[in-house]
Amino acid sequence: MGRRAARGPRSGGSVRGYQRADRLNELLVRILAEELERIDDDRLGFVTVAGVETDQDLSIARVFLTSDVDDADLLKAMAEHRPRLQRAIGNQARVRRVPPLTFMVDDTVRSADRIEEILRGLGSAGASEIEIASEEE
Repeated sequence: MGRRAARGPRSGGSVRGYQRADRLNELLVRILAEELERIDDDRLGFVTVAGVETDQDLSIARVFLTSDVDDADLLKAMAEHRPRLQRAIGNQARVRRVPPLTFMVDDTVRSADRIEEILRGLGSAGASEIEIASEEE
């Protein structure tokens, strides 16, 4: 008979407080990684799904990849495997509509390697400056 008081903002129905797109992104990473393990294609090399970003309206899913092969070859091979990967998502994920997959090379690892290389260079330059300063004393 009485009205219930509002208990605060709703989390949008999410179990862990994540947005729906975030949960879907995690699921897509797992599905794609498992399906890529099943694909026997040397052009993929040691491909890793670094992450997936899905728009809120599921209009597109950007799949970020890393691999030890040439970027252009990787993207070409992934484009050929796109239908199989989309089918795997459709079969394993409970979504009304499977978002079209767009493959992108993730440059994060390369950037991190470059930063580490620069820092190592600075570290060795700093060490030689310390040696020179101690010799001058």
